[in-house]
Amino acid sequence: MLDLVAVREGGTVAQALQLAVRTAQHVESLGFTRYWMAEHHNMPGIASSSTAVLIGHVAGATQLIRVGSGGIMLPNHAPLVVAEAFGTLAELYPGRIDLGLGRAPGTDGMTMRALRRDRVETEEDFPRDVMELQRLLGPAQPGQKLVATPGAGTNVPLWLLGSSLFSAQLAAHLGLPYAFASHFAPRMLQQAVQLYRDLFKPSATLDKPYVIVGAPVIAAPTDSEAEFLASSTYQRVLGIVTGKRGLLPPPVEGFMEGLNMAERQAIEGFLAVASIGGPERVQQRLQILAEHTGADELMLVCDIYDGDLRLRSLDIAAQALRAGYAG
Repeated sequence: MLDLVAVREGGTVAQALQLAVRTAQHVESLGFTRYWMAEHHNMPGIASSSTAVLIGHVAGATQLIRVGSGGIMLPNHAPLVVAEAFGTLAELYPGRIDLGLGRAPGTDGMTMRALRRDRVETEEDFPRDVMELQRLLGPAQPGQKLVATPGAGTNVPLWLLGSSLFSAQLAAHLGLPYAFASHFAPRMLQQAVQLYRDLFKPSATLDKPYVIVGAPVIAAPTDSEAEFLASSTYQRVLGIVTGKRGLLPPPVEGFMEGLNMAERQAIEGFLAVASIGGPERVQQRLQILAEHTGADELMLVCDIYDGDLRLRSLDIAAQALRAGYAG
């Protein structure tokens, strides 16, 4: 699961963080493999800006599930700082920490400058920073002057994240696993995954391609209830595409029907691979996505206003996935 740790209208940041822990514990009990959180800054509706801190909090409240970043936005951080933070997490929770890396700032230009001051980003920086992180998290070499402590020798697994072709090519070149952000940018999904597989070079990390595909899910006992609950996500997406980000709003009956054609198309394009519906529809949609992409893992994104109904949605999705694989 990928969690944006949404702050809800009428709720608080503290409540959002508490729900993140509840959700991680819940999906762990359902047998999920990983629970990742995304780095965003200067956004009132997202409480996961201090991603490494929150990863430690969630890992401490769970037992077995891998906890990680989806992702750390590397332009915002010096590689050494990231290596030390995730090296510390790896020492605290051995074998349970993932480090997903993105090359977007995850925020606006003003906030990015506040994070890294006057640093000027170039296209070459991201590949260089990724390789520096690999060195810092690998075994310290004789004579190595810059050593991450903690960090060196932890070999925290690196994942490259992307919504275009750039990171797909870099992940293939470096022999790293790849996660595509189809939960919000599905347009280039098939092309990016195919390019990654075609160009993949085996490495000490990975002998063959490994792909995670993001999948928005809103599940309920009936299609109509799921559509109603999804209106919270529809409102949030409309806010994103119109530049009016805010807190996660409660659901609204008939929300899509009140929009113009351009607004509906923008939301539908954003959520093109979403599985919204009752158990049967969700199972069909998730199975189609898995088959069309050949994904090794699906990473579910589930934002429902009511926290209890969010957990119910994940129950339904887990049952649907088991039924699909059993079939």
